Amino acid sequence: MTVDSKKSVDIALARGKLAVLTPGMGAVATTFFAGVEAVKRGLAKPIGSYTQMGKIRLGKRTENRFSNVSDLVPLASLNDLVFGGWDLFPENAYESAKHAQVLEKDMLEALKEPLSAIKPMPAVFDRKFVKRLDGPNVKNGRNKMELAEQLRADIRNFMKQHGCSRAVMVWCASTEVYTPPTEVHASLKAFEQGLKNNDPAISPSQIYTYAALCERVPYANGSPNVSVEMPCLQELAQEMGTPISGSDFKTGQTLMKTIVAPGLRNRQLGVAGWYSTNILGNRDGEVLDDPGSFKSKEVSKTGVLTDILSGSMYPELYKNIHHVVKINYYPPRGDNKEGWDNIDIFGWLGYPMQIKINFLCRDSILAAPIVLDLALFMDLAGRAKLRGIQEWLSFYFKAPVVNPGLRPEHDLSVQLLKLENTLRFFRREELIHHLGLTYYGIDEGEEDQI
Repeated sequence: MTVDSKKSVDIALARGKLAVLTPGMGAVATTFFAGVEAVKRGLAKPIGSYTQMGKIRLGKRTENRFSNVSDLVPLASLNDLVFGGWDLFPENAYESAKHAQVLEKDMLEALKEPLSAIKPMPAVFDRKFVKRLDGPNVKNGRNKMELAEQLRADIRNFMKQHGCSRAVMVWCASTEVYTPPTEVHASLKAFEQGLKNNDPAISPSQIYTYAALCERVPYANGSPNVSVEMPCLQELAQEMGTPISGSDFKTGQTLMKTIVAPGLRNRQLGVAGWYSTNILGNRDGEVLDDPGSFKSKEVSKTGVLTDILSGSMYPELYKNIHHVVKINYYPPRGDNKEGWDNIDIFGWLGYPMQIKINFLCRDSILAAPIVLDLALFMDLAGRAKLRGIQEWLSFYFKAPVVNPGLRPEHDLSVQLLKLENTLRFFRREELIHHLGLTYYGIDEGEEDQI
């Protein structure tokens, strides 16, 4: 398939410093900050980061041509990243990372200087949306619009103070109570009036999203909070010509589901039940111990199987799946999450079988490289003048946001193909569909017509 060069995208070069701003400076954000600083100092490799370690095939298999992702498209250099963020606790990134207990002491001490310099700005916080946390480092305002204006001022001041030419925002804070859309979310006009009226349905994460988009800062939602999903904020992203993406970092148990479930479906093996439970002891686990916050996560996690194993398309195989998802707060485990999956499947002639998965993972270690990749790719999208939902970044999310009327794609391999073809398109390289008919005697002209 040949790329039409007239439809290609011109991308501005990544000149100057890039501010990477994170609402939330807890375990995920500080592990991300520390990891980048460690890589810059030669103390570690950027394992888990597709932008830093990924290679992409270019052209036909017979050409044997590959490129590092970082060489193919003009990504910002790690040396040009400047970190900042907001948190309701006043501790700097070093102190916060020490509290999170994700990183080993020797590594953390080696990075004490750069991490200590990253100090949180006062956060927009409402305990009605995160009931298990409270802290002193918060903003005050007459209404939610004033809080949004304070965030906008923070963004401008941070960029000026650190000499940044661009910024991106990646949500790394706790999961909020589930908030379905209301009338205030139906349009940008209604939402802005709601900010002025202190509408109780507008959450802090939506205020951050609004502030970022008003400043034309690309925004990625790393949580199951409902923000970039709202019609009003999608309207604002289009109006401001700014990229958005989400939602909810795809890390542990859901990552396994997007690998295993497509394989079962592709082999037409039935699934009678999928029981998933997690034990987690970090701040995220504490927050999710609240039923309201867990509801947000449950919606995000259960939607994956519903979409991959379509009961309407394959009723004999997947219509009556018993899908259970549980998260248990267990403080002794800290950031070392354990996910258990019991999958009851059936095959030829209906004979039952089972699959057991026990994933002992480190939540923030899996999330940190996702934050890096999203920051770099969202900045790339901004420089390419892309606007609105960036579906090509679905690879990184549990609940990918797509345009209205479209069905999200959850198959990890399909998501990667879409991401890689987008990068090929950016560089006017031939898109790859793996059809391979040219190897069976059909020439390229005929292949293009199939």
